[in-house]
Amino acid sequence: MKKTFIKKPYLIVLTLFFVAWTTCLHADEVTDTIAEALENYKDGHYSDAVASLNYASQLIQQKKGEDLKALLPEALKGWSAEEASSQAAGAALMGGGVTAERRYQKEDSNITVQIITDSPILQGVMMMISNPMFAASDGGKVQRINQQRAIVKYSAADRSGSIQMVVANRFLVSIEGYGISGDDLEAYAKAMDYKKMEALP
Repeated sequence: MKKTFIKKPYLIVLTLFFVAWTTCLHADEVTDTIAEALENYKDGHYSDAVASLNYASQLIQQKKGEDLKALLPEALKGWSAEEASSQAAGAALMGGGVTAERRYQKEDSNITVQIITDSPILQGVMMMISNPMFAASDGGKVQRINQQRAIVKYSAADRSGSIQMVVANRFLVSIEGYGISGDDLEAYAKAMDYKKMEALP
């Protein structure tokens, strides 16, 4: 019977791959922290268990923030953009939530695009969008942008405005601009990939 041998170079590559894979498997700080919380719970160290779970929750929110950052649009033609940022706030700060934000400039014009999730303020905006009369009383109008219902406010005199929309009942997209046209404002709203946003876990 013929024996099969693995050549040494391939064996080395396979070994390195296995080591790298197991390192990644055990290097997830979230799962490590949750395991730590479980051990603290089993040992009766409840305060430490709660602290570990809160820390794991914060890490997960930070990961969600990175996912949201990837959805912020690139600068449109003629505009420049700052680096996108994200922030995860605990429940003690404005009820919690995860925010991703990016600022765009063109001469004296500037626009800020913000995505918020896991925040209680979503409910208030959803009520406004579902009630056109309520939105109109605040100087806005309800319209569809890329099949998403939005509240649009724009002042030609001030050359400023905002767009707010709730996506998949989970994400608040807020776009504000100063020294801009209404078309500038809507262009950034239309540049968002809402299907990717809806697909986020």
